[in-house]
Amino acid sequence: MVKVDEVIGLLPAGGRGTRIEPLPCSKELFPIGFRKIDRQDEMRPKVVSHYLLEKMRIAGIRKAYFILRQGKWDIPTYFGDGNMLDMDLAYLMMRVPLGTPYTLDQAYPFVRNRTIAFGFPDILFDGDDAFVKLLDRQTTTEADVILGLFPVKEPWTMDMVEVDGSGLIHSLHIKPHVTTLKYGWVIATWRPMFTQFLHEHLLNYKQDTKKDMRSSTEPSELTVGHVLQAALQNGLRIQSVQFPERGYLDIGTPDNLVKAVHGKKFTNDDRR
Repeated sequence: MVKVDEVIGLLPAGGRGTRIEPLPCSKELFPIGFRKIDRQDEMRPKVVSHYLLEKMRIAGIRKAYFILRQGKWDIPTYFGDGNMLDMDLAYLMMRVPLGTPYTLDQAYPFVRNRTIAFGFPDILFDGDDAFVKLLDRQTTTEADVILGLFPVKEPWTMDMVEVDGSGLIHSLHIKPHVTTLKYGWVIATWRPMFTQFLHEHLLNYKQDTKKDMRSSTEPSELTVGHVLQAALQNGLRIQSVQFPERGYLDIGTPDNLVKAVHGKKFTNDDRR
């Protein structure tokens, strides 16, 4: 496994959660289940983003950044310095509200030379060892990016991937309406090469936009999937770990939030 002191967790928390509003808190702090405290039998609410941080910590990751938009002060108020997870947490402010890649790029000055573990703090997924497997794969393949792939029931909601038998990613399809592909990516790890590519890609994209040179076929809002597509086209190597028997749940929709609150298991029939 890679040296854990070289890995930094990144959690984008710039979304407004409009599909499930009104909420009494940031969606990343919505309580989903319970946790024991201090080796006691007492239970406390467990918020949705706690699960992602917990899985990072199991992989030996001790440091992580939340990247926030204005007004989401309840997240640092709740997690503080990360002591409840035995992690060191810090918080960065989102500058450009144009999508997750721009949110992640706020961390560039702080993480440009580090390996990154990335996940969406409002998505639950099976497997405490997920990041362990991704980081091991990063070491053995020396790929620029490793994607954690899960079976997808509704491909129009996810970035679907073409992957060969060795785990090498050949292409990404952003929320396709019709596809025969089975897997979408949910989590990722990447090396500094991709962090630098992301940073430069956004600079070029903004410059083209200002010059009114951007193609009409390009998206109005970039996603991480779009940047991964561009990275593949520019020769970066993307490998994967498949979790064929595991599931995930995005709590950002009303139906899935109800499933999560009611403890719905991530079965093949309920994945999205």
